[in-house]
Amino acid sequence: MNVRIDTSWKSALADQWNQPYFEQLTEFVRSQYATRTVYPPGSRIFAAFDTTPFDAVRVVILGQDPYHGPGQANGLCFSVAPGVDMPPSLVNIFKEVHDDVGSPMPATGDLTRWARQGVLLLNSTLTVEAHRAGSHQGHGWEQFTDAVVSALASRRDHLVFMLWGNYAKNKGRYIDRSRHLVLTAAHPSPLSANRGGWFGCRHFSQANAYLSAHGMPPITW
Repeated sequence: MNVRIDTSWKSALADQWNQPYFEQLTEFVRSQYATRTVYPPGSRIFAAFDTTPFDAVRVVILGQDPYHGPGQANGLCFSVAPGVDMPPSLVNIFKEVHDDVGSPMPATGDLTRWARQGVLLLNSTLTVEAHRAGSHQGHGWEQFTDAVVSALASRRDHLVFMLWGNYAKNKGRYIDRSRHLVLTAAHPSPLSANRGGWFGCRHFSQANAYLSAHGMPPITW
């Protein structure tokens, strides 16, 4: 599968790799890729970690599952590869970015440019079977990504966590609010966003103000 992950994460998560749950998860994921259509491509399962090293993280955006349509998921939450139509949630994210900080609607939905600036685009579950949302939940990914959030929250200072929707809010419930900035809002999916609580959240300008106040460069959203 040619999985790639930055060495900083191998060290930061050293206590996870040999745990029984992770070994069982690895067996499950390998069997799924061998027998079914699974997203993202195997080489990009850990793309978020390979693109954004542990010590480079400044902002964490939490998603739930990878996209489960053909060609969509690229290993970064909410992101799609260049040339792929933007899903509605991503369109709503870019609308809020525009309204908040003035950035124009981009030509592509590939968020690699955010990841390279220190935005960890982390899904709670890193794999999914084609056309079956949530199909890989409950097999160990959630425990692994809980460990990711815990490692960042306990070993880093002054990070920004963006928690969109109840699922993400629950996953971030143990983050020390006195040590990090935790921003919560409705999920940007049309069903949630159109009910209120997403548009006008101004998370992107708030994140940059916090980073600047703590001596870090802002994100070019």
